[in-house]
Amino acid sequence: MIRKTLLTLGVLAVTVGAVPQAQATEALMDPSTLTKQAPETFLAKFETSKGDFVVEVTRAWAPLGADRFYNLVKIGYFTDAAFFRVLAGFMAQAGFHGDPAVSQAWLNSRIKDDPVTKSNSQGMVTFAMGGPNTRSAQIFINYGDNSYLDSSGFAPFGQVVEGFESVSALHSGYGEGEPKGKGPAQGKVYRLGNEYLKTEFPELDYIVRAAIKE
Repeated sequence: MIRKTLLTLGVLAVTVGAVPQAQATEALMDPSTLTKQAPETFLAKFETSKGDFVVEVTRAWAPLGADRFYNLVKIGYFTDAAFFRVLAGFMAQAGFHGDPAVSQAWLNSRIKDDPVTKSNSQGMVTFAMGGPNTRSAQIFINYGDNSYLDSSGFAPFGQVVEGFESVSALHSGYGEGEPKGKGPAQGKVYRLGNEYLKTEFPELDYIVRAAIKE
């Protein structure tokens, strides 16, 4: 079933909660340095080409996932990241870095699975994965009731609490990725980054920046 295939291949403007640019650049290329524990709850604001939204993270839901997400946002990983896979009624997925060198650095930076304590209902934010213990940097936002994903180990770590209309407005016209659909091929996104996406799929929406609200 196409919708169950949430594969990941590995998967900065100055804003509130950002780290200095030099440190962020270094961290982007060395995921092993990202070991900060997330607060028990925190908010992350995403500015996108379709408007803003806010994710509230509850660490107790999925501690390892929350920590990884917190560190990704802190270093500006999601800046200029495309929502490259948006399937109407199902979910919106992002997490490939625009620079292929960064995506390659993250290929094997995987975290162990968390127990699933919350269901993949509308607005829940979850890491994509290609099997057990393969979560890296790809996240998706559920558009509806995708509770059937729960039994496959997809553990939500947060939820959209503001601006879900912006998430709903993300361009979904390309559909599923190649070869099953006309959307971006994940292998090419990994190898070529935003150069491929912006040339071949000009209507995709992007994360302008994301930051921890402190």
